Amino acid sequence: MQLIECVPNFSEGRDKNKINAIVEAIRNAGGVRVLDVDPGEATNRTVVTFVGEPQAVCEAAIAGMRKAAEVIDMRGHHGAHPRMGATDVLPLIPVSGITLVECAELARKLAARAAEELRIPCFSYEAAAFTPERKNLAVCREGEYEGLPERLGQPGKGADFGDRPFDDDMARTGCTAVGARDFLIAVNFNLNTTSTRRANAVAFDVREKGRPKREGGKLTGKPLKDADGNTIMIPGTLKGTKAIGWFIDEYGIAQVSMNITDMNVTPLHKAFDEVSRAAAARGLRVTGTEIVGLVPKRAILDAGRHYLKMQNRSLGIPENEIVKIAVKSMGLDDLKPFVAEEKVIEYMLADKSGHKLVDMTCTEFADETSSESPAPGGGSISAYMGALGAALGVMVANLSAHKAGWDDRWEEFSDQAVLGRDIQEQLMELVDKDTDAFNRIMAVFAMPKGTPEEKAARAEALEAATLNAAMVPLMTMQQALRVFDVLEYVADKGNPSSVSDAGVGALAAHAAVHGAALNVRINVAGLKDREKAAEILKEAAAITAEADARKDSVMNIVNSKIEAK
Repeated sequence: MQLIECVPNFSEGRDKNKINAIVEAIRNAGGVRVLDVDPGEATNRTVVTFVGEPQAVCEAAIAGMRKAAEVIDMRGHHGAHPRMGATDVLPLIPVSGITLVECAELARKLAARAAEELRIPCFSYEAAAFTPERKNLAVCREGEYEGLPERLGQPGKGADFGDRPFDDDMARTGCTAVGARDFLIAVNFNLNTTSTRRANAVAFDVREKGRPKREGGKLTGKPLKDADGNTIMIPGTLKGTKAIGWFIDEYGIAQVSMNITDMNVTPLHKAFDEVSRAAAARGLRVTGTEIVGLVPKRAILDAGRHYLKMQNRSLGIPENEIVKIAVKSMGLDDLKPFVAEEKVIEYMLADKSGHKLVDMTCTEFADETSSESPAPGGGSISAYMGALGAALGVMVANLSAHKAGWDDRWEEFSDQAVLGRDIQEQLMELVDKDTDAFNRIMAVFAMPKGTPEEKAARAEALEAATLNAAMVPLMTMQQALRVFDVLEYVADKGNPSSVSDAGVGALAAHAAVHGAALNVRINVAGLKDREKAAEILKEAAAITAEADARKDSVMNIVNSKIEAK
């Protein structure tokens, strides 16, 4: 799933009714989740954070801008923070499944739409900027709201979208800077000291900006200037970071407080390792890490995998175990428990309704299958058998990676475990997709058929639902066939003590392919498009034949190794 975060800043931080109206407009747009609302009285500004899929986020952003234009009159706005519009800035931030470049393109389209539909001139900044200068938000907002009459409508000074001479509509709404930037991770590294000065020294060692170069190389020396009078800086070791040191009364410790502005250049685990190194060089120790706000899942998973690699451990383990490794390695629970469901964006957005089959216990799943309901049925069971076959392959790979005396082969089997985990996860998703496909057909039968138009719509919907019901088990066959790649490898080269587990996995994967094939056949029988039906049946037959051969190959290896014992 593609997820993006949007963090609009609205020029109202005092009137709760206006703030609530804007936030409700965002919520009511649908498809997004508001994660945080942070009003500031002195700044007279509210920062709203919401996330969702790209289209939903863009709709919610327009809804928020529209409501802000209705309730905020910039002609009477005053506050401590720079601003130029009712919606002052609106950045789009990639969270998962989408790139910064794609977010920049979305930001430009959003700015064009706001200019056309809402008559709000928009500047494009950061990754969405059309010129290098306008990457800097301060350049776009130069002169703030009061400076707009002199800038707008002027070549090279006006807005990128909707530029026109200053008028009454613009006097009320001002302008908006719409852009795209990478996710900013706010993180504090806890130190075993109370010294702000020492914490600052570590921060200056690592932050990209570094520290001023001083006369004689002494900390108390006069800062050196270049020919233009600018202070000469000694760069720090971490690109894409800003950091300072401070003392926190609440915890009674000093911290290095850091913003990671580009986690592709400096991932969270790299920052932790480097701050730990710099602290140790000054006789200090990092005791733990505090994530401020939210963090994308990949930052935590990348960290967990990094530390597993350092331990020569397999990466093909369940996601919650990778998270646990990250938490313990970086001390994310040093000051208080780290609850991933409250700190990781994707986990916050996860469906917690409890209606998924894969969220049931084994007993619940078996009981649900045995009930009078026709779903889950053979298709879901086939997908689950395939997942269990993959899981057995992953188990053998992980046991082999961890086998005493095989330390130099851990990465070889880790690669197999990672491959198996990917297949297992694909098949687990198909467990619910197969039942959903059946329910979709049932929903079509409930459609009205009183008029020729209704009959035509019903027939079209039934054909689409029937095709989907055939394609889902075909996907199960495709994924279950991949299981043999892992099983054959671990049966042949893995821990010989676990070879029987590889054999059971092969039998499960084989049953998954044949079971799913039955569901393909029964569903394509209902297709009107017989050419498509024949195409699907041909692929299913080829997969079935290959699965037969692959199962025999694995079982031959398994039997020969058991007989050799």
